[in-house]
Amino acid sequence: MKKTIKRIVSILLALTLAYIIWNYELVIYGIRQLKGQMHIISNAQPIDVVLKDSTLNQKYRNKLILIEFIRKYAVDSLGLTESKNYTTFYDQKDKPVLWVLTACDPLKFKPYEWHFPLLGNVPYKGFFREDLGKAAEIELRKQVLDVNLSTTGGWSTLGWFKDPVLSNMLKRSEGQLAELIIHELTHATIYLPGSVDYNENLATFIGEQEAIKFLASNYGSDSEELKAYINFLEDEKIYGDYMLHSTDSLEKLYQSFKDEPFREKMRLKYLKILQIVQGINRLNLNYPERYTFKFPRNKLPDNTWFMSFRRYRGEQKKLEAEFEKFHGDFRLYIQSLLKK
Repeated sequence: MKKTIKRIVSILLALTLAYIIWNYELVIYGIRQLKGQMHIISNAQPIDVVLKDSTLNQKYRNKLILIEFIRKYAVDSLGLTESKNYTTFYDQKDKPVLWVLTACDPLKFKPYEWHFPLLGNVPYKGFFREDLGKAAEIELRKQVLDVNLSTTGGWSTLGWFKDPVLSNMLKRSEGQLAELIIHELTHATIYLPGSVDYNENLATFIGEQEAIKFLASNYGSDSEELKAYINFLEDEKIYGDYMLHSTDSLEKLYQSFKDEPFREKMRLKYLKILQIVQGINRLNLNYPERYTFKFPRNKLPDNTWFMSFRRYRGEQKKLEAEFEKFHGDFRLYIQSLLKK
């Protein structure tokens, strides 16, 4: 019996070692991610403690109190999973804490993907150290890919850890803050492995629609907070629809290419992108300064930028049609999704 147990243990150790050797880069990446996440968690303070600090900016104090109302609304009204997420606060001291890397084929909308256990294929990779993100970015550019490395204002660990409120989140308006918290709590409740576009579109859809309802219930249907957020969403829709239409136009251009030299294809690509970017300044928006493309400070975007609109907004109409069956009841809608 002892020999059998020893043999089983030896086999398991050998398999574990083989996995680590075969997936060395993935294992190292996982360790670094865990280290970065634990640094934030271990340095986060309970919001109850932060609120007792007499030097805390009053505007930020109000936002922290508001977050607790948003959390309660998300659980009680929507049926999102109750957790300790956003009950702690991490002061990032106005510095980015996470960089996200994405990549895409330069002449088609085919994202570069990484495979992770439990999550499946994912079209982005996060880094808690900018230098590691830049090193990975350089390696991808060697493969002649469109690559983007940028910071992000929030993310969900899908229930693996207690996600804290990041200090820069508090710079958002009341509506945008409600949208973000509900968006991330949706991820922690519903997440389909290998279906990033669906997950992000769903969280965007629920976050935006329920932020409206939360603001109406918390501030009133005639409140300035609600009006400002609705104006913001109107802009997001106009801008998002324009970018989705532009992405389709770019895709048609790529599909029209035949035997042209690569350099010529890239010239035509960026000529089209220039036209698209110039068109942004002609959109009829409530807050045009949020979207104005500033030349020459900003370089022209590439396919990773256009892919992000499909990732977060490409399935909104489909979700709207699906949601109509539930007559405005997001709790029932979410329950039906959880059963699938």
